Amino acid sequence: MCGRYSLSKSKIELEERFQAEMLSDFKPRYNIAPTQLVPVITSASPKGFSFFYWGITPDFGKNKPVALKLINAKSETIDQKISFKSSFQRRRCIIPADGFYEWKKLGKKTKIPYRFTLRDNELFSMAGIWEEYESVSGETQHTFLILTTTPNEVVSEIHDRMPVIFTKEAEKIWLDNYTSDEDLKKILKPLSSDSMVSFSVSPLVNSVQNDTPAVMRKTSPMDQHGNYTLFG
Repeated sequence: MCGRYSLSKSKIELEERFQAEMLSDFKPRYNIAPTQLVPVITSASPKGFSFFYWGITPDFGKNKPVALKLINAKSETIDQKISFKSSFQRRRCIIPADGFYEWKKLGKKTKIPYRFTLRDNELFSMAGIWEEYESVSGETQHTFLILTTTPNEVVSEIHDRMPVIFTKEAEKIWLDNYTSDEDLKKILKPLSSDSMVSFSVSPLVNSVQNDTPAVMRKTSPMDQHGNYTLFG
């Protein structure tokens, strides 16, 4: 499961890292949530950023006033699902990020938010697929979801799934329209735990209304009274 992530770098940093042009304005994001419009890079246009909505509407939900949004899909079966097979083969994308969040359960009611980043806090990308469909109002919309895999040792302490995080080499393979299904499946695997770190963060991240640097700040582990100490 990956239900929240961040992209706090500048437009210039994004263009330099992914060697792609961003024609729209971009403001750093610290607490990205499903249904929001965010930048992706597609296999159809690998040299530029596109802005898609996070959350694919399944076939059974289309043309309904309120439709379920699928935000993740298991990479292990992505090529076997009828609803996703075509996107896997023809509509792949990478989702730029510099961190993602998961929640650790303590007891029945308490959950502590954790942030996961690369060790040097650099930009990375997550594997995704995208769809195009016509909304109830007749407007063409583009949406995406994030592919997940089994967790590495860093993530497994908190959650049983993690997003597929690509190396730069894997990004090229994923965005290449001529890559075989077999070679695509080979790169859908957990990133090495040696490349990642995690730490608890402020409960401010719990609300999607909070989209400021404060949600990413490292905290001390929650004490028995539920209090946090912020660092930095």
